[in-house]
Amino acid sequence: MSIRHGLLALLDQGPRYGYQLRTEFEARTGATWPLNVGQVYTTLSRLERDGLVEPAGEDEEGHQFYAATDAGRAELRAWFDTPVPRTNPPRDELAIKLAMAVTVPGVDVCAVVQSQRRHSIKALQDYTRLKGRALAGEAGPGTVPTESNELAWLLVLDQLIFQTEAEIRWLDHCETRLAQQAELHRARAAETTRDAEATPKKPTRLGRRTRA
Repeated sequence: MSIRHGLLALLDQGPRYGYQLRTEFEARTGATWPLNVGQVYTTLSRLERDGLVEPAGEDEEGHQFYAATDAGRAELRAWFDTPVPRTNPPRDELAIKLAMAVTVPGVDVCAVVQSQRRHSIKALQDYTRLKGRALAGEAGPGTVPTESNELAWLLVLDQLIFQTEAEIRWLDHCETRLAQQAELHRARAAETTRDAEATPKKPTRLGRRTRA
């Protein structure tokens, strides 16, 4: 998730201060990826350091406003115009967990898969209910009910639903692969046993006694 570019997108529409940026970011994403004010101000400091935003005065309550610079707007347009790269995919905790589980003795990998599937199915049901409410006109968590915010929330929900459906299909695939691997091990063990039983035993040769 690019907090940096998300904040630039908001500042492109006019000067804002930290708490406003946090509120609007969460409003447009249905608070799916909540921010804290510390994250916002840390990101603003880096954006200012890089010349992408600049201070834009204070209000009567002492809130420091920031505005996007020309360089910041160019950075934002480049972000919108450039596909999200897949050359360095983000770390996926579930994929890492299963990769480790199949290499660690004593771990019931099938149980890990089944537990995750139950959790993912529950999440999918929750997302689907939220989508039904959004389609009925109910705003997302912390969302100001505007047409653009409702559309943004629906797009986020669609992504979460598709991603969770894909995760469940992948878990099904993992379970099938684990079953195939177990069957292969059983077949190899049975073959080894058959080979051992089919190998003729050499007769024991008794040495002759020498007569005195």
